[in-house]
Amino acid sequence: MEGGIRIDKWLWAVRIYKTRTVASDACRSGKVKILDQAVKPSRDVKIGEIISISFAPVTRTVKVLVPISNRVSAKLVPGFMEDLTPEEEYLKLKKTNNHDFEFRERGVGRPTKRERRAIEFLKLYLDE
Repeated sequence: MEGGIRIDKWLWAVRIYKTRTVASDACRSGKVKILDQAVKPSRDVKIGEIISISFAPVTRTVKVLVPISNRVSAKLVPGFMEDLTPEEEYLKLKKTNNHDFEFRERGVGRPTKRERRAIEFLKLYLDE
C-alpha cells in the first residue's frame, strides 16, 4: 500500500482498541496524537511514525513498524508495532488499580465511622 493505512484501522489491527468504532471515536475525541497533533480517523499512518494514545490514567506511545489493515493475533503484534511507553506510565496504572482497595475479613461487616476515618487517613498519607 503506497499511501499507508487509516489510523483507526491500524489501531484496531494491532489490538490497541477492541473495535474499529472505538478506535474512530478515540481519534475524534483527540485521544490519539501524532507529533502532538490530534488526528482524524481517516489519517494514514506510515512506517516509523510515533503515535501517542491517551487512556484514562496513562499515555501509551507506540511506533509503527508495518502499516497493516487486517487484525493479527496478539503474538504477532510486536512485529507490527514497537511499544515505547515509559515504565512510569505502567506504574501509574498499577497504582490506580490498587488505590481504592482495602481488605476486610468476611463477615466483619461495614466499617464504622471511626474505622472509615482511619482508612481514609492511611490512604491519604501512604499515597504521598
